[in-house]
Amino acid sequence: MSLTLATLLPGLLLIALGAAVFAGTPAIVSIFKAMPRSRAATFAFFYGGAAWFLNIVWNLSAADFGEHRLLLFIGFFLVTILAFFYVPDFLAVRGLCILTLLAGWPVLMAGYMNFDHPQVYFLKAFVYVCVGFALWLGAQPWRLRDFFQWLFATSGRPRTVGGALLGYGLLLCVVAFTY
Repeated sequence: MSLTLATLLPGLLLIALGAAVFAGTPAIVSIFKAMPRSRAATFAFFYGGAAWFLNIVWNLSAADFGEHRLLLFIGFFLVTILAFFYVPDFLAVRGLCILTLLAGWPVLMAGYMNFDHPQVYFLKAFVYVCVGFALWLGAQPWRLRDFFQWLFATSGRPRTVGGALLGYGLLLCVVAFTY
């Protein structure tokens, strides 16, 4: 992945997310509030993240437990299937955390050892903040539900948070074309 694409994609994602939060229409608010326990979001996020992770496990090299990859694959596959039946609460949040952690790697590797462009630190700081939140929310997924309750409790908070996300997304999009 090129550094331009690795900066542009999170910027566009932030613009879309910021615009949705900034708009704050009742339909968008209900989507955000329902997402942590949504079965459709669970299928999209949790199983999308699980498929990506299982692909990584399947392609392990011999130096990374590659000779045991079939056992690892079967074990993680069973955990993925059983989680849907035995731990269904907040699987969408955990799936979003999985996707964030997995997506952080290629984005950070695009700017690895790139000291010629100091503006890459806008991207790296954003990714590290996202990874930190993903680790925190992966352990305490109900916090996202509480955050959405807090965010949409007043009319000013979504505009402030949405505007900040929109602004940082625009900054990343501008930075993407400066490399």
